[in-house]
Amino acid sequence: MGTALPAIAAVSLATPAVAEEYGDTTEIMVIGQADGYLAAESITATKSDTPLLDVPQSITVVTRERLDDQSLHSMADVLRYVPGATVGQGEGNRDQITLRGQNTSADFFLDGVRDDVQYFRSLYNIERVEVLKGPFALIFGRGGSGGIINRVQKTPSTKALELGGVASVNSFGAWDVSADVNTPLSANAAFRLNANYEQLNNHRSFFSGKRHAINPYFALDLGGWKLGISYEYVHDDRVTDRGAPSIATAPGQPNAPITGYRDTFFGTPGVNRAGLVAHIVKARLDANLTDSVRWSNTLLYGDYDKYYTNVFANGAASSQTGSVALSSYTDPTRRRNFIAQTNLVWDVNFGRVGNKILLGLEYGDQKSTNQRRNGTLSSGTFNLANIVYPTVTLGTLARDTASDVRFFSAYAQDQVSFGAHIDVIVGLRYDRFAIKGTDLIGTPRPFARTDEKVSPRIGLILKPQENISIYASYSQSFLPRSGDQFLTLTATQENLEPEKFTNYEIGAKWDIRPDLNLTLALFQLDRSNATTPDPANVTATINIGMTRTKGVELALTGRITPRWQMSGGYTYQNARLKGNNSVALAQVPEHQFALWNRYDLSRRLGAGLGVVHQSSQFAAIRTAANTTRLPGFTRVDAALFFNVNARLAIQLNAENLFDTAYFSDAHNNNNISPGAPINARLTARLNF
Repeated sequence: MGTALPAIAAVSLATPAVAEEYGDTTEIMVIGQADGYLAAESITATKSDTPLLDVPQSITVVTRERLDDQSLHSMADVLRYVPGATVGQGEGNRDQITLRGQNTSADFFLDGVRDDVQYFRSLYNIERVEVLKGPFALIFGRGGSGGIINRVQKTPSTKALELGGVASVNSFGAWDVSADVNTPLSANAAFRLNANYEQLNNHRSFFSGKRHAINPYFALDLGGWKLGISYEYVHDDRVTDRGAPSIATAPGQPNAPITGYRDTFFGTPGVNRAGLVAHIVKARLDANLTDSVRWSNTLLYGDYDKYYTNVFANGAASSQTGSVALSSYTDPTRRRNFIAQTNLVWDVNFGRVGNKILLGLEYGDQKSTNQRRNGTLSSGTFNLANIVYPTVTLGTLARDTASDVRFFSAYAQDQVSFGAHIDVIVGLRYDRFAIKGTDLIGTPRPFARTDEKVSPRIGLILKPQENISIYASYSQSFLPRSGDQFLTLTATQENLEPEKFTNYEIGAKWDIRPDLNLTLALFQLDRSNATTPDPANVTATINIGMTRTKGVELALTGRITPRWQMSGGYTYQNARLKGNNSVALAQVPEHQFALWNRYDLSRRLGAGLGVVHQSSQFAAIRTAANTTRLPGFTRVDAALFFNVNARLAIQLNAENLFDTAYFSDAHNNNNISPGAPINARLTARLNF
């Protein structure tokens, strides 16, 4: 560790907090350990302080040091370097991912609390990003089908006054500035302020945008009790860009993304726009009730006001210079989330058997309103030979709904240690999910459904020696018929059982050294009562029965040498309709490989090199010959780090170093994002 660039390490105020049991009393709110790129433990995976070696499931943790080294600015940036995670376009207005064959816009969490609104999440105030693979209903409730994404927030520290700032600019003209201020208020109180302003730009014609956010956070140590109160304000305004369409190839073969239109905007300038204003308040109260009993409580209130208006390609191009069908709509949504969560962890021995018992309750009330107005275009087609952008007239309401989701959960888990070599994790969660709402178009139509589900989890961990674990696990999850966002329930959906997800996983984890970890996982995820977006109708879903995703994940993270850090992994996935292998699931490449390296040439100079590879994938479920296949690609990234002095560090990141032409993501068969050409970002980090 002595050869790491000192200014780069010092400039980050995101130095991971160390749990109290490790003897650091300067951190009021505990958020987990990390050493460079390697995270040692996670509270999130089990809601208790558990080494990752003892968690019987695949987990990828992207630490703050790696976020900084790769100059990652969005969740999409992060997840491109997480094998097994596929980034979706999200219609140009939200984070959307596919994990183990399951597409979601809602399985996002903040400090273990549901963060399911459709928007782009920032990283300016984030300590680490945790990607937990497989169903996790026991810990997180509904959803959690292919996995979840948890952002861990930076917290105040009483250690010292620290002032940090970051400024960057890229070759497209985008730039951002951020500030991170931590100040002790007393021996047992601290305040932290994170703020960010970002001007957005990229290679796409007419794209622009801006985002600013501020996050004050106050923490107080009351002796046996610790209190944290955080407020975040987010304002995001950007062009909605849904990419380019497909074009037919050989008869009977899947379509391919159209080429030659990498920068062309298939929308209407001035009309395509997405905006969000969010107010997020989080309060957390932790207590050590006894030496062996810990109690944690979190309240989260979020008010999200969002809209997006878009013109987009609604069909394949007739020819390379022909026409493309267009469509349009506007879609405002208002969401208010109130979520309360309480967890009690009790460490107790029964004879020679150790137990870490978790008891938890969760309650949530999520109120949503959503409208949609379809647009009438002055021209319903886009002439590629003579581009004229149509005007748009928004019509009467096509959808107008209000819904209220209330859920209650109770769960229990026991991490049982039979000596030093055998651990068992077993638990059950009860969920009651009730939705009531009204379709307000025409004669108001009320809709409602209540589901009560029990989700089990069991895991066996064998530890032939202290630094090696071999595990097997079984877990289940469910997704109600109201889907990710509770927009409506048809009369048919009201009578359907939730979708069910069952995960089987075996694997091994090896701490080769304390700062280097190797993991291997083999998994199978079965989904029953499955639905998927209809390739022929972007606003509808179709029932497809049962799907199965089978795969292998291999990852190596940590320090190869004192000067060389690495984070890399490979994933193989086969995601098909069960019983019909010719039907492939959407946005699941069979092969994914991602590797990032940093090598410190001296105490002042370092270099980074990364590569991302994805094999081809279908943009939508392959149910017909006109399904679009995205070609595979390999992208190389690089970085240079220079430590000017003890206060100032500069880095230069280059993305797509060899200017590879590729398609980075998609939403459906005809909304496909061309990848960015070679571009660079210069970053300066300053601290006092």
